[in-house]
Amino acid sequence: MKRPVRLEPGQKLVLTANRLLDGRTVWWCADGTWDLHIGRAALLDADEAEAVLARVAGEAQRDGVVGVYDTAVQAAVPPEPVTVREKIRAHGPTVHPEFAVETEQ
Repeated sequence: MKRPVRLEPGQKLVLTANRLLDGRTVWWCADGTWDLHIGRAALLDADEAEAVLARVAGEAQRDGVVGVYDTAVQAAVPPEPVTVREKIRAHGPTVHPEFAVETEQ
């Protein structure tokens, strides 16, 4: 059973996964595609995210992604992940700025 999601004021959920082709982090967009930039991710309410997650997870293999799950973000432009883990996934490794992912606004 999925854990209940508790969002703080000003937070939404986004769906994320990894692309099967190369392992890159991708974010689910409202048009049903997966994008490398969190700035294009669809912002979802908790109830909405549950239904979308169930549907998207069922289509993951067809869409070429694996490990689909939701994560909380601050509802800003672009969305900013709440946890350190997701910040690293969204913006790139902490090792060297050369490897960072540009955040598109």
